Amino acid sequence: AVCRQGGAAEAGSGSIKKQGLPAPVFLFLKTNTAFYREKVQGREVRRKYLWNFRQSHGILSQYEQFFRKVKHLSLLSSVILGLIQGVAEFLPISSSGHLAIAEHLLGMTGMEVPEFFDVLLHLGTLVAVFAAYWADIRDMVLEFFAGVGDLVHHSTPNPVPPARRLILLIIVGTLPLFLVLPVQDLVEGLANNMYFVAGALLVTGCLLFASDRVKKGRKTEKTATMLDVLLVGVAQAIATCPGISRSGTTITAGCFVGFDRKFAVRYSFLLSIPAILGANVLSLKDALDAVVWAEVPVYLVGVAVAALVGYACIRLLKMIADKGKFGFFAYYCWIVGALTLVLTVVQG
Repeated sequence: AVCRQGGAAEAGSGSIKKQGLPAPVFLFLKTNTAFYREKVQGREVRRKYLWNFRQSHGILSQYEQFFRKVKHLSLLSSVILGLIQGVAEFLPISSSGHLAIAEHLLGMTGMEVPEFFDVLLHLGTLVAVFAAYWADIRDMVLEFFAGVGDLVHHSTPNPVPPARRLILLIIVGTLPLFLVLPVQDLVEGLANNMYFVAGALLVTGCLLFASDRVKKGRKTEKTATMLDVLLVGVAQAIATCPGISRSGTTITAGCFVGFDRKFAVRYSFLLSIPAILGANVLSLKDALDAVVWAEVPVYLVGVAVAALVGYACIRLLKMIADKGKFGFFAYYCWIVGALTLVLTVVQG
């Protein structure tokens, strides 16, 4: 209870009086006097009970957010969040869908994750991609500068080196993400609709199930067309919806357009680099404004865990894709989607 027995908070004369309130609660009420008065003015505040819960929900929510922010991120929390990030970012189970389920159906709102830590976690998983595909990334960087030199000298090798062509394929595949920007708020709002999240998980399961049965393709960065990668890019844009797995959808789309399975996985993860990097660069400025520098060493532990676990998950997914065995993830998504649907109906 916000108000202890033998104490009460009074609001009527334009001030908050401290009468037995815990210090954090008093500080919160004192700094939010206008809102507090608007909510409870003219209502009797009794001992043991502050006021009717429904009427006070807004003020309690504000207090809860305030109290979370003053908590420090523990080392254990940093490790757990890094573990979750590393697993959910790359395995085809939809991290956004699981987050929505935890918040809306299981009531696991948890502690507010510092924005700077969230940015670092995503950069940690980006390190995992760089480690897993360093040879490809190194070749693309070298070919980028070689390509600039060729443009200056008005000469282009024929055929175009595979690494240079892969750069173009990634750029084209990233373009459909810009179509999501005007409706970004609408897409993020879908996380509040549990029927949508459940249906999206069921669809993800169907896509993974189908990817095991599609005819094996032979296309690589040497033979993939611009239309092929554009379709994979559209799949990545659709996967911004909660419940749709980004890795699962892009790998499946690659298999359907005829990519070699190894290339489908490789292209999917390389395609994630501009998406992850771009999103975090945009949010970095705001994150730096609120960073608690004393907690940065704790943040870095979580980042290291996210990078190591992410790298292991990439290696695991590469082996699974080679064997065409996404069935386990398909059944998992179906089970979670069905349970989500049932719980949503039961809870009304």
